[in-house]
Amino acid sequence: MLYGIANILQLGILDVFDPIGQALGDTELTDITFSKLREDPEIDTNILIINTGLLSSEEVGEQIRNISRFKPKVIAIDVFYNCPVGFTDSINCPIAYDTLRERPLGEAIANAGNVVMVTKLLQSDSLYNKYGGDINIFDSLEHTMDILRPGAYEGYANLETDAEHQEDLKSCRRFNPSVMVNGKEELAFSVRTAMIFDSVKTKRFLERNNPVEVINYRGNIIDMHGASEYAGRYFTLDWYQALDTNQFVSGLIKDKIVLMGFLGENFDDTSWDDKFFTPLNKKFAGKSRPDMYGLVVHANIISMILNEDYITEAPDWIEYAVAFILCMLNVAVFFYITEKIPLWFDGLSIIMQLIQIIILSLLMVYFFHWFHIKVNLTATLGALAVVGTGFELYNSLVKQIWTLYLGKYLDRYLNLLGSLSREISIKRHKD
Repeated sequence: MLYGIANILQLGILDVFDPIGQALGDTELTDITFSKLREDPEIDTNILIINTGLLSSEEVGEQIRNISRFKPKVIAIDVFYNCPVGFTDSINCPIAYDTLRERPLGEAIANAGNVVMVTKLLQSDSLYNKYGGDINIFDSLEHTMDILRPGAYEGYANLETDAEHQEDLKSCRRFNPSVMVNGKEELAFSVRTAMIFDSVKTKRFLERNNPVEVINYRGNIIDMHGASEYAGRYFTLDWYQALDTNQFVSGLIKDKIVLMGFLGENFDDTSWDDKFFTPLNKKFAGKSRPDMYGLVVHANIISMILNEDYITEAPDWIEYAVAFILCMLNVAVFFYITEKIPLWFDGLSIIMQLIQIIILSLLMVYFFHWFHIKVNLTATLGALAVVGTGFELYNSLVKQIWTLYLGKYLDRYLNLLGSLSREISIKRHKD
């Protein structure tokens, strides 16, 4: 039944009649743990986040020079300086023809040392067509322009979302710590940054060998519009503050991680550019607006690694094993009720299903809260939702059809086979 329902829903026939399902489609029960149950996380003093806003490359270079004076341990820049794919003309990509304008930024990056630049994972057309695009296999990287990269480290900024296009609304709960590109291991932007800051902890994290990790979110930056829980858990500077050394103290920067990237035109900006829905959204169901910039998502990943506060995701086989076992146990109990107290079947079966669904939903949330283990029981909840109906259909329809029609024909067929077998045996005996 579940298989049939899933295939019908994939056709999208009922989407127009399912506004509630669409509103909850990007929601997970464990989001409640992040936004409602846990204690307030502490401020992460290892990380400073700086808004580059809409500054030119020269002005970003000035920010880097101001920051590097106070000796940060690593500067990670989540800004892509390159031409859009397929656009290398002077109108759409003036930096390709005016590299002198980028030289001050390149010199600032080279002089700062321990700078991480972003790359982008790409799939060639042949690879996309071969696998349909829905895979984490990549065969090339898009780099920022060469003049800015000498001496800098690199890490890919791709985050895992369900969105098909960059302009779509994006929910981010997981990320890929590393991927293989043409036989070479590439690290995520956040992992590369953490590696430079503390290689011992980062190597321990990578030794988990998980191709996908659940992000253990700690908090957001200052939130002028109240979209996120746990705002203000990272120190931040707006674009104009980083241009003026009188706006901050050296203790914010010395031996710290400095993350630089787009956080809106300023902190009052309501822009949705490079912004994600996360489990810290105050409206964890039926969300109205994204709550966290991509740069802050990277900050949360770095915090998780450096605090060694990971989330373990149970394998899929556990989900299906639990679903199968509980489904069979329910069927056994239903058979018992049908034989002993058939008049009570309807009421007891509904109550049993409801209680089990509530208990398992709470267990998913609190197991995640207590042990940092994420167990997906969606298949189990689905099985419990349909097991009563399935049992009744079997008893009232399938079993009756078998008894009245198919069973009768099968009995005749078996009797005929038995008669033929006996005749053959008798003939052989006479021969």
